[in-house]
Amino acid sequence: MKTGVIFDIKEMTVHDGPGVRVTVFFKGCPLRCIWCHNPEGLSGSPQPMKEKGRGIVTCGKILSAEELAAKIMKNADILQQLKGGVTISGGEPLMQPEFLLAVLKELSPLHRVLQTSGHGNENAFKEAIQNCELVYFDLKQMCSDAHRKFTGVDNALILRNLGHLKASGKPFTVRMAMIPGVNITRQHFTAVAEALASARDRASIELLPYNPFAGAKYPWLDMEYNYTPPQEGEDSSYPTDIFEAANLSYKVL
Repeated sequence: MKTGVIFDIKEMTVHDGPGVRVTVFFKGCPLRCIWCHNPEGLSGSPQPMKEKGRGIVTCGKILSAEELAAKIMKNADILQQLKGGVTISGGEPLMQPEFLLAVLKELSPLHRVLQTSGHGNENAFKEAIQNCELVYFDLKQMCSDAHRKFTGVDNALILRNLGHLKASGKPFTVRMAMIPGVNITRQHFTAVAEALASARDRASIELLPYNPFAGAKYPWLDMEYNYTPPQEGEDSSYPTDIFEAANLSYKVL
């Protein structure tokens, strides 16, 4: 049996894919985005967390692929009636490639969404694409130097996997968290538009405004939140005219 570590299962979600869904959060992430709002997803191992109002709890649970799938599939009929399914998020699911692939296969015939930063083994990613119906691909920064500055890694692997996704024929949505001082620039939007031009018939874009409460969980893990947004008013508007000119579908969540 393939086992893995998750840190949350949210039921009846409506923002992580079509219809009403179950969203599963895998533990472990290779990126260290300075604005990360799920710090409990960074470590790949279960860890103590001093959750407000609950004392110390263990964040992270080890499950087999069969156990996790069984938890989800017990509500398969309801999810299908509500035109939904399951979304695998994180953390970064590609950090646990064998577990991810086993879970995706166990969840068929539910509608499956993979949400990923694209930073993971290329062969595993290509196989995962073939075992889901939709991919949410998080793009942080198209400039490699800026990507390294703000996430701790460059984006070469991410862009290669974006290429695999475009070549796959699979529909996908590029999700972009709008972080003031990081990626709300014409240069970034132009680079995204250029990267998606050849797949505009299958690609859509979702822009997620910065969450001002992103740092709330850090004290629970004895961690510090080191991102400070620029002064109010900076980066206040998104240059979506670039997407419109490129005939790319987008929406602001």
